[in-house]
This record gives sequence, structure tokens and C-alpha cells, in this order.
Amino acid sequence: LKPQPIPLKPRRVETIVAAVDTSSMKIGETSTGILIAVRGATIWKQNKHYKYMRLGPFIFHITEENKREVYNTLQTAYLNSYQEHFHQNLPNLIQIPTRIANLLEKWLQTMLTKTLGNSLILFDGSLTSGTPDTPTQLMKEILNTARKRNSIVLAFSKMTNLRVNGYLITDILPSHNPPYLLETTGLKPRPPIVLLGHVYVARLTHGNTAFRLDIDREVSSEQKIEAVEKLLGNDLLSQSYPETLRLAHI
Repeated sequence: LKPQPIPLKPRRVETIVAAVDTSSMKIGETSTGILIAVRGATIWKQNKHYKYMRLGPFIFHITEENKREVYNTLQTAYLNSYQEHFHQNLPNLIQIPTRIANLLEKWLQTMLTKTLGNSLILFDGSLTSGTPDTPTQLMKEILNTARKRNSIVLAFSKMTNLRVNGYLITDILPSHNPPYLLETTGLKPRPPIVLLGHVYVARLTHGNTAFRLDIDREVSSEQKIEAVEKLLGNDLLSQSYPETLRLAHI
């Protein structure tokens, strides 16, 4: 972490703030598999009002025999992609609800970046790719679409395993008045993992709460800082967390 915080000032420029989140659950078991439910939500704040669109819950009966077909059909239909890694390493049934919820999340993220312009788009999690849930090419396309429409993606992580001298990066907070960012340097993930975002620690309100914040690596440093300042000027924040993303969770 760079020792010098980057101070922030709220920018009151009217900007749409939007967020996506999905969830899943196992409803029960059958003689051949499991019944699961998947749902998602998009939230956006415009003209000082929060609006939402809720999708689902969608119900699936997943078995050992159909899990490959169900996943591949959804992936091809909604993301126009085929994930070879999934077919080489089929997850067990317990992992399937999360994997299908992740497909819904990626589709919702894609739709937001295609329909919004000049906006801030908030993701839950990081901009790390190269995992089974987040293919690098798909995440690059999502970020590129946002960029073309002058929107910037900010991803907030509630949990992180990044450490400095044994301490989580979100626990190393200088005694500097928030809001501020701390910039990370020298992160070198092992292939096939790719960091598509520049990683910061964001302490946006008073208190001892901070989050890992990934911002699209392809936008300039000035645009990154400006995006966070627009977030401060357009959204409510509690314990350093944006209200738009909190509403998407619930």
C-alpha cells in the first residue's frame, strides 16, 4: 500500500448510480437431484430516487444427468459464450446454485453496461478474472462496453485475502480524515488469474470500516478518482458502503 492517502471530495454532478447482485438457495432434494432458486436485482439511483428491477426467483431441478446441459444452455443463450473449463471440471451439485446465480449476475451486468451511459456501475466483488465463475474474455467485454458508453465500473469487495505484512489491506487504515483511498502497488497474480481492475482500499466514511475497491484498469487515474468522488456526491454511504449496492443485496 502506498502510505499517502488519496483525499476525496464529493462531486455533486448529477450521475446515475446503478448496482447488480444475485443470490441462490437450495429449496430441497429430490430422488434424483436438488431443487434450487435463483434471483437477481438491479438498483439505480436517478434524480434522487432509488428504483429497482427484480428478476426471479427462477426454479431449477438440477440432477447429475442434466447439470451440464442446463448450465451450457443458459451460458450460450444469455452470454453467447461457451466455458470449456466448466466441462472439464464439472462442479458438484452443491456448487451449481452459486454457478447459475453467477451466470445471471454476469448477464445483468452486461445489460446494465449496454443500457446505461455516463453512469457509475457498482459490482459486488472484485474485477479479478480467470476463475471458473469469471472468464477473462467475458469480463473484458463487460468493462469495454461500459467504457464505450462513458460509464465506469467500481467493484466493492466485502472480503479480501490481500495482505501486507500479514495484515489484511482493509485493516491498515492511517489516521487520516475520510473519505480517502489507499492505492496498492506490485500485485502480481498467478496465471490464469488476471486483475482487470486497479485495486484500492476505500474508506469513505468515518469509522473503522473499509473495503477493497477495484476500478477498471483501462480508465485514467484522474477518471478513477473522479468516479469515486461522483459516487460520494450522488449516493448515500453508510460504513463506507454505497446504499445502491446494499439495496441490491436485499
